[in-house]
Amino acid sequence: MDESKKGCGYSSSNEIEKESVNIMKIKWKRLISKGETCLRCGSTEEELRRAISTLKQSLAPLGIEVILEKEELSITEFKKDPSQSNRIWINNRLLEDWIEGTVGHSPCCDVCSPHDCRTVEVEGQIYETIPAEIIIKAGLLAASQLVSPETGKSCCGEA
Repeated sequence: MDESKKGCGYSSSNEIEKESVNIMKIKWKRLISKGETCLRCGSTEEELRRAISTLKQSLAPLGIEVILEKEELSITEFKKDPSQSNRIWINNRLLEDWIEGTVGHSPCCDVCSPHDCRTVEVEGQIYETIPAEIIIKAGLLAASQLVSPETGKSCCGEA
């Protein structure tokens, strides 16, 4: 080991690999009808891809692995409760709970019609498509609960 790094919390790559990995599970549920989804769920999927990529890059050094699970909502289930579609959970907690958002609804498209689809309101702004920035914000809040004092130490052992 390099003498200059002794006593300063230095870990070799082998030591880092041995550390336990925390899992951040992001689950997304959306309507699938005849193999199609609505425009807002399709757009949210693109935003989710961007957010997952950013979260993976940002959280990997902290030992947090980000896993995405997609769940299909049938048209029958959607008709019973349209607010179940385009719903995101991060570590079993709804996205809007992480970011102090509220859920609403608005008309969507032919796939969902005649039912309204889910919206999320954050700081006075209503989103039909959930932007990557909001997903990232919620993910970082969730990650803050996964980081233990040991993994949050600086190179010199300070938290």
